[in-house]
Amino acid sequence: MKLFFDFLPIVLFFVAYKFGGGDYSFNGQTYHVEGIYAATAIMIIATLAQVSYTWLRHRTVERAHIITMVLVVLLGGLTLWLQNPDFIKWKPTAVNWLFALVFVGAYLFTDKSLLERMMGEHIQLPGKVWSRLNVAWILFFVASGVANLYVAFNFDEATWVNFKLFGMLGLTIAFVIAQSIYLARHAVEVSK
Repeated sequence: MKLFFDFLPIVLFFVAYKFGGGDYSFNGQTYHVEGIYAATAIMIIATLAQVSYTWLRHRTVERAHIITMVLVVLLGGLTLWLQNPDFIKWKPTAVNWLFALVFVGAYLFTDKSLLERMMGEHIQLPGKVWSRLNVAWILFFVASGVANLYVAFNFDEATWVNFKLFGMLGLTIAFVIAQSIYLARHAVEVSK
């Protein structure tokens, strides 16, 4: 359920892209709105609502959601203001590469990897397994960012929108499953 909640703004972006473009009348004027701009506006609103809901419900928000929100508002805002969809196409890459940098920074400048900090109280792993997992996530984030740029700037916009939802989600699920299989071989559950 959490994965769906995390991907909800992307799902809404997809739906708005497919059904949100067209001609709209307002105060006697007719305006044409392209699907990418309707989708971008919806994603900004959905991301702000997601973070607000999380804050109101739990009085805390994950850093990943805050980072994503800042990039969505910044790059989405530039997309709408400058009427240039290239900015929103960079958003998945910017998020993934920023996460990769955070994982690298935690690995280099702290005594524990970020994954060990997040999961260490639930499972025990040898240090080298934590290191391998950390490197795997770094490589995944970098590769996901590269894949996004490749599809965004080598295929048509509709293909990129489909990849953004189905391709990125599929890659993430496949990677998490692979990580779970790897963890199952090495993990010892911590009893409380």
